[in-house]
Amino acid sequence: MKIATWNLLHATAILGAEQGSTLSEQAKLIQADIIGLQEVDRNQSRSGNTHQLHEVAQALDLPYWVYAPTVLGTPGEDWNAAHDHHIHTNEHSLEDPSESHYGNALASRYPLSDIEVLRFTAAPLSLPLLVPGDKKMQVIKVADEPRLAIIATAHTPRGPITIATTHLSFVPGFNVKQLRKLVKHLAQRSQPALILGDFNLIGSLPRMVSRWDLMAKLATYPVFKPRVQFDHILGHGFTDAEVADARGSAQRLALGLSDHCALSITL
Repeated sequence: MKIATWNLLHATAILGAEQGSTLSEQAKLIQADIIGLQEVDRNQSRSGNTHQLHEVAQALDLPYWVYAPTVLGTPGEDWNAAHDHHIHTNEHSLEDPSESHYGNALASRYPLSDIEVLRFTAAPLSLPLLVPGDKKMQVIKVADEPRLAIIATAHTPRGPITIATTHLSFVPGFNVKQLRKLVKHLAQRSQPALILGDFNLIGSLPRMVSRWDLMAKLATYPVFKPRVQFDHILGHGFTDAEVADARGSAQRLALGLSDHCALSITL
């Protein structure tokens, strides 16, 4: 089965990447059985008031999914922290909410159970970041936002696997604390586990912080010329052979949307 993670950047087309026509067409290129998504819009005017997770899930024919907003409103503009009652799954109505949502998502070919959301408060700092502009990358001062991890048990052909998808803070130190908190929380579950997402931690730092296995070692950012690895798949409870096979199968996919490559492994 193919496991993937992709920071969507709310499906923004980036200069220098090969352009695709729609989010659905781009998502089909990933061909994942389980995918973690970050920076996902729902009912945002900037992305056509669409349900981006539902578009990706339909494109990949993944019937089980969870959407958990980190904020209500639009990041960088006007927003408030979201709460657990805003969590949205395939078992709920697809009606758009009255407010705009932005957050993380998990979609799966296999049934999901024991779903929970672990939330992290925003760092009380603003930092200069390199972000996509209208015609080129630009540096602007950005305030941190609340963060979260979606956690679920996926009932896969291999057996039950805990899957967590997250987007950690860009503030140094805060992302390390968040990853440690997530790993500690996942220790309560007995089955093998994977953490998918944009950690805002480069290279081998996630392995050093978590003591988990790096299932993929590939630069994923920026999409038009990947130089660093911000996007990771960490594993715990897998055999040495499974870890080696996953690393050997790892692929990055430079799509026409987002400033991050999608990252996948075959398990």
